[in-house]
Amino acid sequence: MKTLFTLCLCWLSLLAFAQKHDGISNNLSNLFKLSDAKTRSISPENFSGEKGKGGMATEGTGANAARGLGQGWKISPSVKIPSKTTFTMAEINGSGAIQHIWLTPAGIKWRYAIIRIYWDDEKEPSVEAPMGDFFCMGWNQYAPVNSLAVTVNPGSAFNCYWVMPFRKKAKITIENLADEEFRLYYQIDYVETTVPDDAAYFHAQFRRTNPVPYKEVYTLVDGIKGKGHYVGTYIAWGVHNNGWWGEGEIKFYIDGDKDFPTICGTGTEDYFCGSYDFDVRKKNAAGVDVVEYQEFNTAYVGLPQVIRGDGHYQVMQRFGMYRWHIPDPIRFEKDLKVTIQALGWRNDGRYLPLQDDIASVVFWYQTEPHGTFPKLPERDKLEVN
Repeated sequence: MKTLFTLCLCWLSLLAFAQKHDGISNNLSNLFKLSDAKTRSISPENFSGEKGKGGMATEGTGANAARGLGQGWKISPSVKIPSKTTFTMAEINGSGAIQHIWLTPAGIKWRYAIIRIYWDDEKEPSVEAPMGDFFCMGWNQYAPVNSLAVTVNPGSAFNCYWVMPFRKKAKITIENLADEEFRLYYQIDYVETTVPDDAAYFHAQFRRTNPVPYKEVYTLVDGIKGKGHYVGTYIAWGVHNNGWWGEGEIKFYIDGDKDFPTICGTGTEDYFCGSYDFDVRKKNAAGVDVVEYQEFNTAYVGLPQVIRGDGHYQVMQRFGMYRWHIPDPIRFEKDLKVTIQALGWRNDGRYLPLQDDIASVVFWYQTEPHGTFPKLPERDKLEVN
């Protein structure tokens, strides 16, 4: 009996240990749980994130403004990143997870600031994208975004809440492709903790094709190798024709699919969980009924940005859309390829293959190593004008 009692105590102890909260995945259902995870934060006021090392700067971009106050009074709120250089925002050793990134740039077009993230000791980044597109702002113009994974707040405050676990190291850099230096304010919030064995690594990849060749599909991503799950799509879509542009289908080719995919959507606005061209009827200032695009933001999907053109030099219609597969990740065992068609309408009722300007960032988790990313377009091919 004593032996059985001892075994039960051991089992209960092991069970309690197994259920201990690692501090990585937080939500309203577990927010009350205690954890041994250690909260840390990296910013220009604490480049290393070390405990008790914040606000110690004596030199920085705020030193002149604080010259009558002294140390501890907002001496280093930002950094200056010179032209054609790469700045390391964070380099974290050990195991843990990034839980929130906030940043705001000043003095640069967002396509010309490239964010890269490296996990553990890898030489090639797992995340590579222009800053604007990574935060759902592909057109170098502000629009509010309010979703679970990404928020963009006035006036250019970029936030992401993708959970990004790492086991040995995390490194985040920003490359300045512009001809001028720019100023960057940022904060990276993370925890030092043990990472579960089943935790995959976060990835994000940018692509742009301008224009999409006639009768060719746009490839959002291919070459993904390994086990993982696809969790999100952002598209900056520039329209080169009159009329509706979103009849095209998205297709997910999973684990060896060749000619035909396992998942095939029914239309672009349908994939982004809208319908009927994102149109609503409303009365204009003259009281006349009109049909217009309707911007929207929700937890998982949105059309936060519609640039209608001004009829002068800024004539193009441009759209920004996101779709987060948070409650419905698309899982793969070996490989994944994702494409989307660019389709409008001909006057006789047939589909018109469009030659639009499409840029995208896709987001997924997978085991490492990851496949080779395509080379990022040169600066002139990133440009938004």
